[in-house]
Amino acid sequence: MRWSGAQEFILLSDTLGVSMLVDAINHRHSATATETTVFGPFYIDGMPDRAFGENMAFTPGEAALVRGRVVDVHGNALAGAVLDVWQTAENGMYSGQDTEQPFGNLRGRYRTDADGCFAIRTIVPVAYPIPTDGPVGRMLDAANRHAWRPAHLHFMIEVPGYCKLVTHLFNHDDPYLASDACSASNSHCR
Repeated sequence: MRWSGAQEFILLSDTLGVSMLVDAINHRHSATATETTVFGPFYIDGMPDRAFGENMAFTPGEAALVRGRVVDVHGNALAGAVLDVWQTAENGMYSGQDTEQPFGNLRGRYRTDADGCFAIRTIVPVAYPIPTDGPVGRMLDAANRHAWRPAHLHFMIEVPGYCKLVTHLFNHDDPYLASDACSASNSHCR
């Protein structure tokens, strides 16, 4: 996939760690807060609202249940938090990027219950390579770096009265976790 000049510039910023540095500077938080990350190019607004535990996967893959709890920095449950979630399919592409995927595949908006808990049925996300057919690919080759992103789910979490949180959750056993091509895998959800 060939990206435009502007997209190549953003990709260069991501692969050099500049995007994450700017995000860290702009989103300073307490030590107990979940780290933020950059928004990324594959978010699509207006995805379907989904029920607690509803499956957002319409394509094949290894079944997964993602459960968690949204709390504030003091550990208080945040009921009614909206979690906008998106991830790649088994082919390493996001819906919207891959026109063969059905609308809303591996995307959805979930809400936390009274205890701040959420449940998402999906498939295990997979690692995928960033585009390497432009200048960033040549830079990675010259630096003897790979082009792979570790498997992850994206989350945008909104709660009235709180700052919006954009973060991601990585597979703990992904072989690219310590060497993310986009220098973003230092962010771990708590």
